[in-house]
Amino acid sequence: MKVLLLKDAKEDDCGQDPYIRELGLYGLQATLIPVLSFEFLSLPSFSEKLCHPEGYGGLIFTSPRAVEAVDLCLEKDNKTEVNKIGLDTEGAHCGNAEKLAEYICSRIPMESITVYQKIPHPGIQVNLNSYYSKQGIPASITFFSPSGLTYSLKHIQELSGDNIDQIKFAAIGPSTARALTAQGLPVSCLAESPTPPALAKGLRLALQAPRC
Repeated sequence: MKVLLLKDAKEDDCGQDPYIRELGLYGLQATLIPVLSFEFLSLPSFSEKLCHPEGYGGLIFTSPRAVEAVDLCLEKDNKTEVNKIGLDTEGAHCGNAEKLAEYICSRIPMESITVYQKIPHPGIQVNLNSYYSKQGIPASITFFSPSGLTYSLKHIQELSGDNIDQIKFAAIGPSTARALTAQGLPVSCLAESPTPPALAKGLRLALQAPRC
């Protein structure tokens, strides 16, 4: 059974995206299509703040892309690489952005700086056209963020046509599920956590369920 994951490929230590591998264990043939690109912002200002760590009690990374921004600043300034800083981390148990925000805000006063913005991936339409022409309509499509939904939904609707009702839509996180609902699309699967096993379990149940 074919499923479409709208995310970047991320290879693990085994050289394979963990979502692809985990879904494969359940007999699901998953394909990844990236729908987001990122543009870094305010790096000179951020770099200046990093030069004065004594003014802060901690550094909060809200996403892997924020870590990349730090890496870029340190490389530019010929400082040590991020993976050599040896930072202790907290909050990994939260599971999603909303719970992490609650965890952070309940503990410390903050100063924020925006270091990147999301933009549509330039290959969305071409990649989706290629997928549909070769693979047909997927049994399920998983959205990993509200912005990913915004940038890809129009193309998916055009390609699926009247058959869009055949697709089981899945969401990683409650905010993405709400974005799907706001678009009038049923949420057949909401992963309990943003992890490959949670998505695989949810999709297995959704795809086995009888259609209304």
